[in-house]
Amino acid sequence: MLGFLSSLGEQVVDAEEESFLLFTRDIPSANLGFVDARASVVDVTLHGQELAIHQSPTLLSSRREGGTTGAVLWKITPRFAEWIAAPKNPFFAASILTPSATVVELGCGISGLVALALAPRVGHFIATDQEYVRKLFKQNIDENVHQQQQQQPKKRKPKVGNSSSSSSSSDNITFTPLDWEVDNPSTLKQTISSTNTTTTGDQPDPGFDLLISCDCIYNEALVPAFVRTCADICRLRPTYQPNTIPDEDDDQSGSAERPTVCVIAQQQRSPDVFETWLRETLRVFDVWRLSDHVLGEVLKDGTGYIVHALALKASSH
Repeated sequence: MLGFLSSLGEQVVDAEEESFLLFTRDIPSANLGFVDARASVVDVTLHGQELAIHQSPTLLSSRREGGTTGAVLWKITPRFAEWIAAPKNPFFAASILTPSATVVELGCGISGLVALALAPRVGHFIATDQEYVRKLFKQNIDENVHQQQQQQPKKRKPKVGNSSSSSSSSDNITFTPLDWEVDNPSTLKQTISSTNTTTTGDQPDPGFDLLISCDCIYNEALVPAFVRTCADICRLRPTYQPNTIPDEDDDQSGSAERPTVCVIAQQQRSPDVFETWLRETLRVFDVWRLSDHVLGEVLKDGTGYIVHALALKASSH
């Protein structure tokens, strides 16, 4: 695990130094980062397929207590969704993402884009956010899964029991509300049917292979609750051991014992908010900034977006 994480990019050890390094570079203007805050429907192309994303400009501009930023699509989301689900993504190469993997997303918003991109290639995808996004999230998932099926070329029907085939429905996508400030994430996996959960021996595995968050770090007041939620989810699995030699016989059957890896993507806005998040994160996580080689053109340095990988420190378990 240490070798894999180190291959992604440079390890970050100082929040102030990282913030200075990132925010003294030229950053292209992306305003707040909305795709189109006034449109009720936004067209997006994802892996060559046309998707229509319903959103709510009215809700965005409302004074709803608890925030409204999840009511519309943000620019980083299509880029991140395309990257994380790409066949050459290193998380697939390292077997962190597999046909049996379970992924959780924090702050999914209404679009469902990350779920739509990644769910066909993993075992189950749990999307979390506040309750107000549920209706549009479900509409976007249902309509666009149908649209994806219409756009796909007809293929021979796979044999029953072919576990390596991709899912072509929304059956493996679950939305569940999660408030970082008040909810306990320890029961998240209970929202999945017991027939779909990975087990270790006779005990169900409560943890996740990958935790994803896309553009959720914009409010300094929410940083402690966000980092605590990430850590609590990671504590459902063992932490990685830097000095442990990997078992050559380890395969997908042992994936339930692997630590949870977090991938945090964000738009560069406020250096103060970013530094606050990173300082809080470094208290409990080891952090790596993903390199241009890993991220490719759409998320590389200079695009105004940054992606970090996190692994919970053994001392924080």
